[in-house]
Amino acid sequence: MTTKGPISQFVTEHYKHFNAATLVDAAKAYEQQLEQGNKMMITLAGAMSTAELGKSLAEMIRQDKVQIITCTGANLEEDIMNLVAHSHYRRVPDYRDFTPQQEWDLLEQGLNRVTDTCIPEEEAFRRLQKHIFEIWKAAEEAGERYLPHEYMYKMLLSGVLEQYYEIDPKNSWMLAAAEKNLPIVVPGWEDSTMGNIFASYCLKGELKPSTMKSGIEYMTWLADWYTENTQDNGIGFFQIGGGIAGDFPICVVPMLYQDMERTETPFWSYFCQISDSTTSYGSYSGAVPNEKITWGKLDIKTPKFIVESDATIVAPLIFAYLLGW
Repeated sequence: MTTKGPISQFVTEHYKHFNAATLVDAAKAYEQQLEQGNKMMITLAGAMSTAELGKSLAEMIRQDKVQIITCTGANLEEDIMNLVAHSHYRRVPDYRDFTPQQEWDLLEQGLNRVTDTCIPEEEAFRRLQKHIFEIWKAAEEAGERYLPHEYMYKMLLSGVLEQYYEIDPKNSWMLAAAEKNLPIVVPGWEDSTMGNIFASYCLKGELKPSTMKSGIEYMTWLADWYTENTQDNGIGFFQIGGGIAGDFPICVVPMLYQDMERTETPFWSYFCQISDSTTSYGSYSGAVPNEKITWGKLDIKTPKFIVESDATIVAPLIFAYLLGW
């Protein structure tokens, strides 16, 4: 094992109790999973791409610290938007004091606010729209169908966006994933800006819905991938936030052994969730890991961690530890 850098040494020395201690425990257990030859899935909910998680996640991908990612459609596209339009983003640290009129003024300026960061619609969405439409259309005319992330990979690897790059490309996790052809699952992709744009072309008769592969096809692909990759080793589950990005892929295990009756299907070998959701009634994001035992997702012996804190703070620290920073 390589010598840990100053960030790792700091958290190891100072993060001794409560959520801080759980952060270190989860990071060490993640590292042990990889050392044992297990693979790891990272799931991204929230606005982690707009929070520029790519600064650490891209290196995690390059160093094989993650073998598959599940993310929302927003995280899939917003990393690329940051890649091509970063200088046009606007930070508004006083957003908590905004009046409805000030929010309306942002809309009229083409600035879509995500907490304290405004995404520039014209520079971000529109710079991508022309190029992704051409890729969608070309596939349809060739009688081909792909999953949402595969179209994004085609666009990134084609080089058509290089003219727009506004950050160091090494900080784009989507570009790192495309270059590695990392498996990605994007449940509920329709609930994203690009999903809405695709739907608009379908409404105008310029594209067919069938040109885009569906969420069911993501699940059937994931079922095959999980089965193949658990023949000799386990797969861990590192969940950032909650929602569909976490709930969709974790369900592949009970689906395989309950619905497919493949009783030899192993449980996830590790589980960690970073969430600021409080334990609540009926909320998946607020469910403690033990609840997942009753749904056939985790084993009694599965290492389980929940860091009840802001993922924009916690995830980069855990990634830094894993990268030896």
